[in-house]
Amino acid sequence: MSTPTSPASSPLLDFDDILTEIGEFGRFQRRNYLLICLPVLFAAANSLSYVFTAGAPTYRCIVPACDNLEAPDYGAEWVSIAVPGRWNNQGQFTPDTCNKFVENKTDSIIPSSDHCAAETFTAYTERCWQFVYNSDEHTIVQEWGLQCQENLWKLAFVGTTHFAGLVVGTALSGYLADRFGRKHVFLFCIVFMALTGVGQALAWNYISFLVFAFLNAVGTSGVYPLAFIIGVEMVGPRKREMSSIVLNYFYAVGEALLGLAFFLPNWRNLQLVLSLPPLVCVGYFWLVPESVRWLLARDRREQAGTIIRKVAKVNRRDISVELMASFKQQELEADGVTGEEISTDNTVPGHKDDQIWVAVKQVLSSHILMGRYAIMLLVWAVNAIVYYGLSLNATSLSGNKYLNFTLVCLVEIPGYSLAWVFLRRLGRRWALSGSLLLCSITCVASGFVTMGANWLVVALFLIGKLGITSSFAVIYTYTAEMMPTVIRSGGVGVMSTFARFGAMLAPFVPLLASYYEPLPLLLFGATSLVAGLVSLLLPETFHKKLPDTVEEAIALGK
Repeated sequence: MSTPTSPASSPLLDFDDILTEIGEFGRFQRRNYLLICLPVLFAAANSLSYVFTAGAPTYRCIVPACDNLEAPDYGAEWVSIAVPGRWNNQGQFTPDTCNKFVENKTDSIIPSSDHCAAETFTAYTERCWQFVYNSDEHTIVQEWGLQCQENLWKLAFVGTTHFAGLVVGTALSGYLADRFGRKHVFLFCIVFMALTGVGQALAWNYISFLVFAFLNAVGTSGVYPLAFIIGVEMVGPRKREMSSIVLNYFYAVGEALLGLAFFLPNWRNLQLVLSLPPLVCVGYFWLVPESVRWLLARDRREQAGTIIRKVAKVNRRDISVELMASFKQQELEADGVTGEEISTDNTVPGHKDDQIWVAVKQVLSSHILMGRYAIMLLVWAVNAIVYYGLSLNATSLSGNKYLNFTLVCLVEIPGYSLAWVFLRRLGRRWALSGSLLLCSITCVASGFVTMGANWLVVALFLIGKLGITSSFAVIYTYTAEMMPTVIRSGGVGVMSTFARFGAMLAPFVPLLASYYEPLPLLLFGATSLVAGLVSLLLPETFHKKLPDTVEEAIALGK
């Protein structure tokens, strides 16, 4: 009769091997995957809702001498006579927002909306305080009097506040998910996002709106990364890229939901529609299980075994005797370890929180991993700057801004599809590099045709967004596959947090056009080129086992 093995000598259960028995993407995983994808729709919409809730509507000064004060017309034929502005190449006039020509008091002609002549006004301008709007759109601009140049920084600061909330929330959610579990932090982020979104809709002044916008971003920032982690950790190696790409389809559709702003012109109604539905996800507490990989990494094998048996039952698979015996043996070993015993890595098995910090120290002491993660940080930052730089400028394209924004969001779906093809055909490294290089070429090309045909500018803009979208999809999968299990969620969170700092720069890049018009797009192209080239230095992870330890993460490149 053999003697029992010690805890240190029992190998950890490999969940990838378990999945080959219970199904890599069976009925159980498909149901839960759909459940975690649904709140991503609303997280995506909330992440960009400020583009419309805090957007500047089209307006001009009201001209009492000419306007019908009961029903003023923004685009009246005489506007270019009464209001300064600029003409474009197509002969369209855009009036100034807050200035109008001074009325000629000595003019013998009595002005009216039917007859408003050039002689009615002088060449001098004056500031106005009443406005005519081009549509029924009602944002915080009208709500709290944020019109004109001196208030533009307040509108831009809403975006800065949002990205600051993303930085804080991404870092917190990643750490908390590694410590307390994916499921509970995921649910908290969903509910917190919904409640603070409602608070945003009920804001009573600009400051309260900013506070709720920050808190909403904190909650929103955890929903997608944790849905991604849960999705990746519940499926087998052959289904990982599928799980990440399909999740991104939901994200793109969620962003496109903001096109509903066309039908919900009042910003409060729009924010409520985006915030109330996620509250039903409270039921996920009983429907969505905890990540089995996280439970195994924390030596909570009894809970993991219960979930695995349930998965096997729903997937109509049989669990081998050897697997159940391994579970039973390691459960007994875990129960038999006392608080006095120290494991081989100098941590107390009863205090698995120490494993996170031990893994972090091992990563920091590894030149190989630090080099890889430094490259990943650069690539993440470039992705964020270019992705958000293109997204935030979608409403500035000529034409219907709601349609343009929807198209720029929906073009992400073929972008994610392209990433899926690249991931399967080229592997992770070439998929990332190829996507960035496609974006680089397109951005540089569009930088030199900014004065060309409108359809060509829009087409190149959309192709550039497609390329950077593909890159963003690949980098999430690639990063997760290079991180050891015990810090995977926190590691992706750190990368995503760093990317948010890059995103905070995105709104300022278009200002470079005042020095040289193609400069913003050329900068997007240059940074994408650099990121695409240095990403070739990373190891390939395609069809490799997810690393559970730091040692396995280091071995990926060997």
